[in-house]
Amino acid sequence: MNKSSLLFLTVFLSTFLFAQKKESNSDVFQIVNPDYKRSPYTGMTKQHWRDAAQYLLEGAFTYIHSLDDPMKFPKQEGKSYPVNESQIPTEKLEGLCRTLFIAAPLLKENPDLVINNIKVADYYRHQIAELTNPSCPSYIEPRPKNGGPNQKLVEFGALAVSMIINPEVLWKPLPQNQKDALAKIMLSYGDGPTVDSNWKFFNVFVLSFFKGQGYVVNEKLLVEYLEKSLKHYRGNGWYNDSPAYDYYSMWAFQMYGMIWSEYFGKKHYPEIAARFEQNFSDLKYSYPNLFSKNGEMIMWGRSISYRTGAIVPFPLMGFQNDPNTNYGWMRRISSGVIKQFLTHPDFMEDRVPTLGFYGAFEPAVQIYSCRGSVYWMGKAFLGLLVPDNNPFWNAKENNGNWDTQFKKGEVYNHYQGDSQILITNYPDSGASEVRAWCHEKVKSDWQKFRSTENYNKLSYNSAFPWQADGENGEVAMNYVVKNKDNKWEAFRLYTFKKFEDDIYYRNVVLETDENIKFNLADIPLANGILRVDKNNSDKSISMRLGHYALPVLDKEIVVTKKKIKNYEVTIIDNGKYQLAMIPILGWEKSEVVHAQGLHPESNKSSVIDVTATTNPEKGVSNIYATLMLWKKSGEKWKSKELIPVKTIKPTNNGVTIQFNNGKAKQVDFD
Repeated sequence: MNKSSLLFLTVFLSTFLFAQKKESNSDVFQIVNPDYKRSPYTGMTKQHWRDAAQYLLEGAFTYIHSLDDPMKFPKQEGKSYPVNESQIPTEKLEGLCRTLFIAAPLLKENPDLVINNIKVADYYRHQIAELTNPSCPSYIEPRPKNGGPNQKLVEFGALAVSMIINPEVLWKPLPQNQKDALAKIMLSYGDGPTVDSNWKFFNVFVLSFFKGQGYVVNEKLLVEYLEKSLKHYRGNGWYNDSPAYDYYSMWAFQMYGMIWSEYFGKKHYPEIAARFEQNFSDLKYSYPNLFSKNGEMIMWGRSISYRTGAIVPFPLMGFQNDPNTNYGWMRRISSGVIKQFLTHPDFMEDRVPTLGFYGAFEPAVQIYSCRGSVYWMGKAFLGLLVPDNNPFWNAKENNGNWDTQFKKGEVYNHYQGDSQILITNYPDSGASEVRAWCHEKVKSDWQKFRSTENYNKLSYNSAFPWQADGENGEVAMNYVVKNKDNKWEAFRLYTFKKFEDDIYYRNVVLETDENIKFNLADIPLANGILRVDKNNSDKSISMRLGHYALPVLDKEIVVTKKKIKNYEVTIIDNGKYQLAMIPILGWEKSEVVHAQGLHPESNKSSVIDVTATTNPEKGVSNIYATLMLWKKSGEKWKSKELIPVKTIKPTNNGVTIQFNNGKAKQVDFD
């Protein structure tokens, strides 16, 4: 063998062995022995859910070598806390109470669980007791007499949830003096002020747990917070989270209501429990449509790093054992979301889930989060409380409405009534989309999340995670306007107007200049959106409208431009999806904008924009119409798909649209 051949063989073997080593040390969750008979789409059964829960818990326990080690994890660079020493006890409390969401149901089935040579039950009992020990670094002081609600209330509420579902392991073995000390501290927070949102449940669970254990609690306040929580209900399964609508408006309220009813309310307050259960029954008709055909969740709203937490209402449906529930679809969605994240290579870093969507993504992080906050996602595994013989675990997986109701070539809108949410399903791509509340000013948004891209996009789609806005006017699925400071400013102050003839109407004004204002109309199509927007501004403005963005994946994004019927068509293709944008009325030009560091799936991304500079004095039409379309990569576009509009004619207060398929729409901004 010559030297070059020997060198080649050496390099090859080294590379092969490195690849094998890398694969064997992979942090990605593996589904062992999938069951494709019961679960033809995901292969996951209840045992795989247990495996997924233990996989997450094992990652956390790599930081635990003795009973005294706190659940404290490497800080992710950026705005997350702690930023000073005083926040470290709360950080430890979060890690403890949130990983317990995963441990508590596992310990209910296996109280002798051992991870990293640590008896898990002993660890949590020891750490819970240390919360009451003034000489311990993990000690949490009682709420001061005039103290307000804070993160400690949140975590004690979380601890109460775990104790209420598994008192046999987490509470009963504690000596009485520790129980009393814990009750004193936790009740000081539970019997106190709260935030007018889902936070009321943290007080509710603390008060309920200790009442159930025979302690004297403020029952008047408990009932008050329960009644106020019920007043957040807006129908179709949705609660309002004061003022936002997001995943919390469904999964948090519904999960808390069902767990509270099942483990406490039915016995002590049956009439209130029945109301929570009735509201819970409504969600099966709407919430499943918010997930893609493949069981993927949309990147939307705050605390998106909690990811799998959004699925917990689906397994909890098993408690109702309702024959009208398609349990095979509910499990297909739920297991799909677990796979969406736990099998993604960027999900874990240092054996702990990142703060982000897939990998770490700073624009989606809130200042109230620390690294351990991500284990709020562990609430998904409260579903393990549902018995093994329940139909949620045993029904055959299916695609529900995607197979039984939705037809290719059509689009399906589900307007949610009083919540003013619109959910749209696209059978051609299998994607789901949502439009919902956003009306928060940056100047009054002290936590800097309700005015941001977490909420201010025109829509959110399961296939296209949102791209953050850039300082140079990079924008996706929103408008940006040059403001009086010559900076690009995104729309965020939306006011819903109506949903009529499958058209979703909103008005919007620019935060820094109320004289820059638009009427907006979204018309979902089979393979995208037709936007028809009216500019009512009284001054000249420079503006951009962006499509969804595509991340750079395995290859560079390919850009194609063509002319069809005098319309300029721009298409970008990243090997997974294609996006097409076609200005129909008003716009001056299209451009492809490349960005770095703004997309949750890749450091590099691209988006198609349309741009214009308006001048109201010239009497030019103030209607701007745009086609924003998509397809999977490799599928060919037909001309009639790219240009589905036959004619579009302005009227006194809108437009009349004739489509090539013979259908017509009247956009009326009145």
